[in-house]
Parts: sequence; structure tokens; C-alpha cells
Amino acid sequence: MILHGIAASAGIGLGRVFILRERGADYAAVRYSGRDKERERLRRAVERFNEQTASMAARLGEQAGAEAADILAGQIAMLADPFLLEQIQEAIDGGSCAEAAADGVLSQYAAMFDNLEDALMRQRAADVRDIRARLLELLLGAEGTDLGELPQDCVLTARDLTPSMTVGLRREWVAAILTAAGGWTSHAAILARAMEIPAVLGIGGLLGHVRDGDGVIVDGEAGTALLHPDASAWEAYLARRETWLIHRERRRSGSGRETVDADGKRYRLCANIGSPAEAAAAARAGAEGVGLFRTELLFMNRDGLPGEEEQYEAYRAVSRAMEGREVVIRILDAGGDKAIECLGMDREETSLLGLRGVRLCLDRRELFKSQLRALLRAGAERRNIKIMLPMVTCPEEVEAVRALLEDCKGELATEGTPYDGDIALGAMIETPAAALCAGTLAGVCDFFSIGTNDLTQYVMAADRGCAALEGLSSCLQPAVLRAVRMAAEAAKGAGIPVGMCGEAAADPRMVPLLISWGMDSLSVSVSALGDVRAAFARWTGAEARRVEEEVMGLTSAAEVERCLRSHGPGQ
Repeated sequence: MILHGIAASAGIGLGRVFILRERGADYAAVRYSGRDKERERLRRAVERFNEQTASMAARLGEQAGAEAADILAGQIAMLADPFLLEQIQEAIDGGSCAEAAADGVLSQYAAMFDNLEDALMRQRAADVRDIRARLLELLLGAEGTDLGELPQDCVLTARDLTPSMTVGLRREWVAAILTAAGGWTSHAAILARAMEIPAVLGIGGLLGHVRDGDGVIVDGEAGTALLHPDASAWEAYLARRETWLIHRERRRSGSGRETVDADGKRYRLCANIGSPAEAAAAARAGAEGVGLFRTELLFMNRDGLPGEEEQYEAYRAVSRAMEGREVVIRILDAGGDKAIECLGMDREETSLLGLRGVRLCLDRRELFKSQLRALLRAGAERRNIKIMLPMVTCPEEVEAVRALLEDCKGELATEGTPYDGDIALGAMIETPAAALCAGTLAGVCDFFSIGTNDLTQYVMAADRGCAALEGLSSCLQPAVLRAVRMAAEAAKGAGIPVGMCGEAAADPRMVPLLISWGMDSLSVSVSALGDVRAAFARWTGAEARRVEEEVMGLTSAAEVERCLRSHGPGQ
């Protein structure tokens, strides 16, 4: 029997099903001890939850990187919501024990998120259910889920996989991951890719088809799980798995090499990071720079905004860690799906189309000036920092930022503070407007970086967090490929560098297209560096152009995928 789902993390995994069942919390025997005592029990449990979560986030960061850790750390902010806590306290005041009060309110919140139209907001339901389960465990003094003692070569199977479940997970013992829920952008997908575990998610009726101990083969690239395989299938996939493991080790061992195509042409392969600590790890893994430093992570999960000095120290640390190699720092990209409590932003009905990215920064000029001053100062030492603007739609936005940047330079000069007077200013091409007016934008920018995640979502009018729209959310859609080519051609025509920092940059299948379009650099997660570097080495410019010509004549994402797969390794 073959189960089909979303191909969330590449690789081949063979093993036996280990079902991770959702945690129950029986508090029927708990008696109400009075308003004050129950409130105090809740306060202690929340305090312990915060301490525990901060520690777990740090451990998860070591296992899977900052993006995974920030998902878990975000639960602290969710539980700190004054309105949510007030509702739980009101239930306690009404005669409910702390367990019943927390269970009732958090279950309502999970149901509310489940029913939202915004798919990215719906993902928060998994966080709320995770908070609920762990808070009840703390109130009851129960043991939490420990994945540190899983059977070897197990295929971890669950309705959904939450970040807290993965803390302590020994990745070498987990052959693959299967879930009934989740999509490409879900928490489970992010975690699986970060830990290099093959994963297929969003399998309808999964838990009704499998039992503990069932043999299963997971193909994380095809998005399939073969249940009860016979001996011949097992042997065939074992051979495929060995080939995959050999390729993976070769990619890892090549982390110190330059990124060149088969003609010997050089490219710059950089890393996406979210904190100064990740910069050093990226350098060790062979990154040739930082192509995307997500500064919004400096603003998240805190009561107050980071000041100029704190930001300066963070940006300088990244600059130093790269030892002169290029560091592209994206200005605060808040709004949309990135809620930052300390900004005090109003809730918007269509937040993905609202006050976000460069729009928000220009609206909060003093906040923005603090960041620009910090960037100018941090760039003075190594002069390797570039500034990147997200959500650009027109040249006027870039010109407004450039004028503000000049104001900041004047202030620093008056103060006698060192700064980089030639710091480069570039735009992310992630809106249809930016792609359509790329020729004009190139005249006011020092560089382009194509952000394919949002570009795909906006070009296709398809929320990238919605599993039902997975096909429309593919960067292989012909309309998206044309938008990318348009932006790349505009940059080359204006003589400015062009790179890519979206999910497509980490897809080895895209490499012949990127070579043909003249990309100068790519920025990917640290775990993807080896795959992408190896893919470049397989292609000459002439071969890449032939593939690009074939692809650009196709009319569907499915045709594009088949074409690129047919030209893949070993074909």
C-alpha cells in the first residue's frame, strides 16, 4: 500500500512505524482549592513553562538552527498574552481548577486558529495545542514526551510533530517522519529539513492505516510511504538509500570548496541566518558569506525594542564572523505573518498586503533610523555589510530609504562616529510590482536579491501556508519563473549583482535555470550548502541554457518538474 503526502524533506528512510500518540491529561481527580491557591498554581506552572521552553529552545537551536528554535521560543510570547491569561484566571475565579481553566481556554484558542482562513495563522493551532499539553503536564506533575529513547531506525509517525517533541531527539535513530497534518512550510517540515530527516507530511487518514511496528519505506522526495514492502522493494530502496547517504557525505565533505560550475565559473554561495551565533556556524559549514540576516529575530519575544547599541553589536558580530566576506542584512521585516508584540502594531484584516517590510520602516522613521545608524556603524570596521529592503514595490521606496540613510550619515559625521559611507543598498524582489518594474528599480539599487517565497505567493495569489494550494505555491510555476527571469535580466542589463534567497535557491533542480539567468549568488540554509554546491559542479553554461530554453517553453509546474527531474543526477 502506498500513502501519498507532501514531500517535505528529501531522502530515503526505511524502518518500522513508531506512533507518537497525543498526550492526554486526566485531571478528573483534581479538586478546586480556592481562587488564590489555584491562581498561584497557575502562576508557578506558567513560570516553569517559560523557563523550560527557553532551555528547550536553546537545545533545539543546537540541533536544528535558529529558525527551529524561534518557533519554540515563540510559545513563550503566546502564553504571555494578557488577554489569554486573564481568561484562564476568570475561569479559575468561576470555580474551575487551574487544569480545567487552562484546558478550556487553550482548547478554544486552538479551535479558533483552526478555523481561520489564513493558513499561516492556522499553524498556530499546533503551537497552542503544544502549550496546552505541556502546561497541563506541569500542573499535574506528569512526565513530558521524551524522544531521546526511541527505537533505532524508527519511522516517527504522528498526527503532527511539534517543536517541543523534537528536543533531545537523536536524529541518527530516526529513519524518517510521517504526519497526518502539515505542509511544506509547517513546523514539522522546517524541523525535518533542518535535521536532514526524510519526511512526508499531510497524509490523509495516516493513523488509520498504520500500526506500531509496521515496516515502511519513506521517499521524502516523491512524497510517498510504502507500507508492508516486500523483500525486493526493501533491497531496492536500501540501495537507493546508500546512494543518497554517499552523496550527502560528499556534499558535506565539499563544504570548504568554492562554488563553481563545470566551466569553472565562480558563484557565491551564502547562508541565511537569524542570529550572530549562526554566522560562525555558517562560516564553518563553508558559507561564502551571509546572504540574508533576518533582523526581525532581534525584535521578537521581548518586552522592549532593541536600541541602536544592541543592534550595532549584533551586526558587528556577524560582520566579524564572516572575516571580510559579504554580509547582506535585511532591515526589520515585520508585519504580515511576522507579529512582533513590542511594536504595538494594529491587527490588519489582510496583513500580508498591509503595513509590512519597508512600508512599516518608513512609517516608523525613528525606529528605522536607529537600525540604519547601527548598520552604518557596524559596516565601518570591515566594510562588508550591505543593506537589503524587503517588500519593495516601487523606486520611490528605495529613494526614500536612501534619503534617510544620508540623514543618518550626516548625523554620524557630526558626532564624529565612524561609519561606512559607501554601504550598498539593495532591494528584495518579492512582489509582482518589483518584478514588473525591475528595470526602473535597478537604476536606484546597488543589488537585487530575489525572494522566491513571497514572490511565488503574490504572483500566484496562493497563500504559501495552505496545504490545499501546495501546487500553486510551487516556485516551478511558469509565471513565477518568468518573474524571476525578468528581474535577473533587468539586473544584468543595469550591471548590478543579482542573487536569490528564497526556498528556490536551496532547490538543486533550479541550478541550471539560475546559471542560465546569470545569478551571481545564492543564499540558503546551512544544511543546504552542500547540495547546492554539488549541483553547480554538474552543469556547464551551454547545458544549463539548453535546459532553461526547454523549461521556459512549458506551460505547467508539473511539466517543469518532470523536465528538471529528467535532467537530474544519473539521468
